[in-house]
Amino acid sequence: MPTDCISYQESGYFTKLIVDYLEEKPQLKSLYNRFPKLENFKAQIEEKAQNYPQENRTILVTALLNQYKNFQVSDATKENISLLSHSKTFTITTGHQLNLFTGPLYFLYKIASTINLCDKLKKEYPEHNFVPIYWMATEDHDFEEINYFSFKNVKIKWAKDSTGPVGRLSTKGLNEVLEVFANELGLGQNAAYLKELFENSYLKHDNLADATRFLANELFSDKGLVILDGDDVSLKQLFIPYAKQELLNKISFEKVSATNLILEKDYPIQVNPREINLFYIEDNLRERIVFEDNLYKINNTKIAFSEKEIIALLQSNPEKFSPNVILRPLYEEIILPNLCYIGGGGEIAYWLQLKSNFEANAITFPIILVRNSVLLITEKQLDRADKLNLTWTDLFTNQQELFNNKTKEFSSFTIDFSEQKEHLRQQFDKLTTIANQTDKSFIGAVNAQQTKQIKGLENLEKRLLKAEKRVHAEKLERILLLQNELFPNQGLQERKANFSEFYLSVDGELLSKLFRELNPLAPNFTIITL
Repeated sequence: MPTDCISYQESGYFTKLIVDYLEEKPQLKSLYNRFPKLENFKAQIEEKAQNYPQENRTILVTALLNQYKNFQVSDATKENISLLSHSKTFTITTGHQLNLFTGPLYFLYKIASTINLCDKLKKEYPEHNFVPIYWMATEDHDFEEINYFSFKNVKIKWAKDSTGPVGRLSTKGLNEVLEVFANELGLGQNAAYLKELFENSYLKHDNLADATRFLANELFSDKGLVILDGDDVSLKQLFIPYAKQELLNKISFEKVSATNLILEKDYPIQVNPREINLFYIEDNLRERIVFEDNLYKINNTKIAFSEKEIIALLQSNPEKFSPNVILRPLYEEIILPNLCYIGGGGEIAYWLQLKSNFEANAITFPIILVRNSVLLITEKQLDRADKLNLTWTDLFTNQQELFNNKTKEFSSFTIDFSEQKEHLRQQFDKLTTIANQTDKSFIGAVNAQQTKQIKGLENLEKRLLKAEKRVHAEKLERILLLQNELFPNQGLQERKANFSEFYLSVDGELLSKLFRELNPLAPNFTIITL
């Protein structure tokens, strides 16, 4: 059984920005508040306590009770909602799109990371309470990103048109998706449970937000998960002053643009701010607000407002204003007593652009934590890895590199002419010295001959490697087959597969294994054997 540990930095699946953040590189320290270490939460608690009004708690709890009123709520979730009224209660939050049937596996990892961090904090700071929050991205409109999931390499897709916020989207038509899914699932008790879960989630709720709430609640309610929908008029009331500032002063554009100038020297920019980082939304409409010709116009429509009119609309109907990716984190931190946001590498990348905007709005910037990443492997696959003498480092290696490395390892002789090439270079260095001392016109000929000889050795090396690949083809094929199973399309399993195919094979124990084995503060891939 492989025993080596794969850090996020060594995995090859994280950008330079995230690697440098995890390594606490000095050039990034101004872009975040506190690094995610257990001891740093003490100061974060103290700061947030001073910067989160009690009246916000009252509004938050009332909104949550209203959002849950048509759902069965576990005792653990009821208790956590109640605790949010108390000044010593804080939240740990993750957010995710409303992917069909949870979408890829990392949906589960985000929420399990959030719940486990709350448990860790409770042990470290027993005088406080910590509530896990799943922020549903109900106001997104990128339906093509969420309208499918993959089950055993079969793409199960919901064919539907969508133009407005996805949370308000009707679930009509998902019975056809269930038919396709049921055929793929086959028979058995676990298959029957998954069919029932899909049916109860999507066929018994009218919109995607309610369907997703039911599904997440079924999976995590026993752990006290609180599911929050930001598309809520009472919560938007708290956002009015900040949305007004955004409309009139364009503060976020100025602040984030300045941060981007710092970041872009070393890293690609994840998101670029708009002059106004708000959408206008209705049930079937979500379009940018743009300021042109002294009017606030709704992009791609004929709707337009004067300054006085749009501010009046904001005051009377704040639910018509939706923050984009630049302002959504600010909105979240305004309405929640939040200490930490847990997200994937792409999310953490854009959070690192936002601290100066939080400071301009006098809102505490949360600790930002890279979520747990997991590789699920069956006992049979693990046994095959043992027999092939593979380490986790091997399995995470780029496929072509792995192919070459293993060929050289299996070969009975060295397929590496580095020593010979170095000897050649030394010989040609001497010839160059002689040419310099005699006739410098020979230098070009010496260099050309060196290039030719080195190239010849490299070609011999490639031919020898190719020949050895044929000799060890069967064993190499078994290695690549295993890697392809664990890394579909040479990508991360957690970004491709849906939880359902693993639920079938582990008799519903997948979540239990996640809660037992995930350490949210350890920046290593977690390998879980099923």
